[in-house]
Amino acid sequence: MIPQNDLAAGYAQYQPLIDTAVDRVAKSGFYILGREVERFEHEFAGYVGVSYGVGVASGTDAIEVALRACHIGPGDLVLTVSHTAVATVVGIERSGAAVALVDVDPATYTMSPASLESVIATLPGDAPRPKAVVPVHLYGQLADMPAICDIAQKHGLRVIEDCAQAHGAALGDRRAGTWGVAAAFSFYPTKNLGALGDAGLIVTDDAALASDARQLRQYGWGDQRLSQRVGVNSRLDELQAAILVEKLTLLDLDNDRRREIAGAYNEALAAAEIKTPATRENSDHVYHQYVIQSDRRDALRDFLAERNIGTAIHYPRAVHQQPAYQDRLMGCERLPATEELVPTILSLPIYPQLNDDRLAEIRVALHAWSRRG
Repeated sequence: MIPQNDLAAGYAQYQPLIDTAVDRVAKSGFYILGREVERFEHEFAGYVGVSYGVGVASGTDAIEVALRACHIGPGDLVLTVSHTAVATVVGIERSGAAVALVDVDPATYTMSPASLESVIATLPGDAPRPKAVVPVHLYGQLADMPAICDIAQKHGLRVIEDCAQAHGAALGDRRAGTWGVAAAFSFYPTKNLGALGDAGLIVTDDAALASDARQLRQYGWGDQRLSQRVGVNSRLDELQAAILVEKLTLLDLDNDRRREIAGAYNEALAAAEIKTPATRENSDHVYHQYVIQSDRRDALRDFLAERNIGTAIHYPRAVHQQPAYQDRLMGCERLPATEELVPTILSLPIYPQLNDDRLAEIRVALHAWSRRG
């Protein structure tokens, strides 16, 4: 079976680096918020192109803490998309803010600036005050950040990027994480830069925001462990930070391999009645997922499964269609592009350790599907 993702293959490739990192931490006798965390915060912030990094326990926590560090909470409204991992909405709601949903661009699957402007213009009079927008850089490609930032500036909104699927992605000469006042990264094991467990990071150029986030992540502590505000327990541990320090050195090579795989799929599907991923002009896509669209999605998935090729659906339901969120979030009634995506999307196998022989098997299967018409 060729899996849609293979974390064990990733560990096998990087085992010497990972084992060295784990041994270093184990022997240090310091396991929470120590030198490894400080090193990763510094090195990843530098890689992104900002001044500060604040390690937290997960990407979801990174969204919550970043919003709270921006003084966004109860009585405020945050705009985001419904075609995303539910973690985006969970992080916003945990800050205390309400959520309004924005439709996506049908070509790139990322936030539609036109829909964002429309949602802001038509908010009911009794809605909470809009304070922030959280664009999601989905599947490895940045949202239309110049347009989104212009709209945010026009309406006095703070931009907090959800970069969980965009490690190393860029638009022009600016990487994901450099467009907003802050950005949230996840290092969940499946990410382009993944830990061996949960891990997250907030990046920013704002020194005061970074200081507030550091307080919030650990009980609101200031000097002498006195809580200056109500905080949380969300600490990036030393083991995960040390592993991420080592794997960061290989992120660009891994992303290059993902692009090679995506190029092979583009060629294999050139003649098929399948919509391949669109790449925004001047965009550096890192293909966290390679997501196609087909009106015969389920038949294609079965066809590939019969040939021992695994696939996945990211995501089988938009957030507003899931039981916990139906009819509870603002804007659910105006998401036509999002709802049209759900029954057609399919994620093909993509991970840096997918070798050429297995890639060739997948290409043969895709060519066979194309010939079927």
